[in-house]
Amino acid sequence: MALRLVHDREHYDLVVDQLVRRAEVSVWIATANLKELRVEATVGSRARARGQYVALIDMLAERVGAGVEVRILHAGRPTRRFEAARRKLPAHLADAIEMRQCPRLHFKMIAVDGCHLYLGSANLTGAGLGAKGEGRRNFETGIVTDDEAMLDEMQARFDKIWTGGACTGCRLRGICPGPLDGHT
Repeated sequence: MALRLVHDREHYDLVVDQLVRRAEVSVWIATANLKELRVEATVGSRARARGQYVALIDMLAERVGAGVEVRILHAGRPTRRFEAARRKLPAHLADAIEMRQCPRLHFKMIAVDGCHLYLGSANLTGAGLGAKGEGRRNFETGIVTDDEAMLDEMQARFDKIWTGGACTGCRLRGICPGPLDGHT
C-alpha cells in the first residue's frame, strides 16, 4: 500500500469497513468528536440479512470479543447516542473498549494492528467517515499508509497522550475531566 489518498466515502469503505472491521490485534482511534456512527452489520449476521445497520461500537465490541485491543482517545464528551449504544453492550465488552479523554486532542488517527495508519481530517462521526448519504457527508481527505516509520511515530504520539505523558505543563488541566497522568 505504501501511501494512499482517501476522500469522502473512501474513509468508510477502506478505513472502517476493510481495516477496522478486520482488525486482529489492535485498533487505536484518536478523534476530536465522538458520535454514534452506524455501519453495515457483519456479513452472516441476522442484522445484515435484514439490511440493518449497527452502531460502530457494536462492531468494535465484536473485535474486542475476538481478542482485539480497542482504544479510543477523544477530546470532547461522547454524544448521548454513542453512550446509549455503549450501555447496550454486555458490560465485559463495554469495559474492554478503553476510552480516555484529553481536551487538547485534535488530530485524527486510526492505527490498525500496528500495520495500517489513517491520518486525516475525519472525526469518528458518520459525516466525517463518509457513512452519511452523498448530500450529508463532510468533504474529508486523509491518507492510509503501511509505512513503519509513520506508524511508529504516530503510535508513540498516541501512547504518550494515552499514558499522560503530555499532561505535564498542560494549561487545560483546570477543565480536564481527569488528567491522564493521574494528578489533579
